[in-house]
Amino acid sequence: MRVFLVEPYLTGSHRQWAEGYARHSRHEIHVIGHEGRFWKWRLAGGFVTIAEELEAAVADVGRPDVILATSMLDLAGLLGLVGRRLGTVPALLYMHENQVTYQAAGRTRAEAGHGLVNWSSLLAADAVAFNSEYHRRSLFESLPGFLHSFPDRRHEHLVAAVAEKSLVLPVGIDLRRLDPPRPTSGGRPLVLWNHRWDADKDPAVFLEAMVALAAEDVDFGLALAGERFVKQGDEYADAVGRLGRRVEMAAFLPEDEYCDVLRRSNVVVSTARQEYFGVSVVEAMYAGAFPVLPDRLVYPERIPPDLRDRCLYRSPRQLVGRVRDAVVGDTMAVTEHLRQLVAAFDWAAVAPRYDGWLES
Repeated sequence: MRVFLVEPYLTGSHRQWAEGYARHSRHEIHVIGHEGRFWKWRLAGGFVTIAEELEAAVADVGRPDVILATSMLDLAGLLGLVGRRLGTVPALLYMHENQVTYQAAGRTRAEAGHGLVNWSSLLAADAVAFNSEYHRRSLFESLPGFLHSFPDRRHEHLVAAVAEKSLVLPVGIDLRRLDPPRPTSGGRPLVLWNHRWDADKDPAVFLEAMVALAAEDVDFGLALAGERFVKQGDEYADAVGRLGRRVEMAAFLPEDEYCDVLRRSNVVVSTARQEYFGVSVVEAMYAGAFPVLPDRLVYPERIPPDLRDRCLYRSPRQLVGRVRDAVVGDTMAVTEHLRQLVAAFDWAAVAPRYDGWLES
């Protein structure tokens, strides 16, 4: 089956997902994408130039059997431009994120239009997949209120029909690149932060917790491996400075070095305020790190009920306590169990599920 996988924001985890599925699918996957920058412009207007590239791909390799688009595309707009030429090609939508529930300070009416792009794409798709049950549930709970904020003819009666054509398919990850796990080195425990240094990941809470733990004279090192930008580096420099010699590395790493840090890490921490799947946490868990995660968002889906009291926290004080317990305690049995659970997100297990969805 010939599949056109359409991703206007082809970078980072979006690129890894698209190219990972193309490598592991039993189908013929052609990735059609744009550079991963100017996300608002990609979401609002990328469909026009994507349509041009899609038509060039048809001329090159032939008509697709199915189009698989992501939530960074105006799918309704794309189908409006290419529908007459392609005919009744099924169009599927994969929801990495959405602009209805995504936190945005001071969101304006114009910015609410980003959420409307997602909504029209949901309507236009023949089938929809979400990367987690949390993502699916939170969006459908929020859509009626979002649509009701508009003046009239609000579409609320269509939400149930969209929900009926949706399901959950997890993000596929190339976890086997992290095999085999590195043996325990015997050095001081390493606590990992591998998230974007951005407000929705709340690095300030993480750093303050690490400062508090350091004040208890607990022996640990820090690996600050998340992508950061100039303003974020300045904003958190004081807290990083207070941690001093505990900071063993602080950089956005090339792939091979990043994998090495994952294998060396004993604990991975998240303080995210927004997370629909959590690729970085899953990678660290597979590599053998003990997860300390907020008891919200998608994270309860990642931890079995009998381990949530050890892995999930509900306050900054609990965060410090969970990290302390993980640093000084024996976590080997738990981390091995969690490693086996998250192995289900490797492409070898996930790609056949995607293939079956497309075939259906």
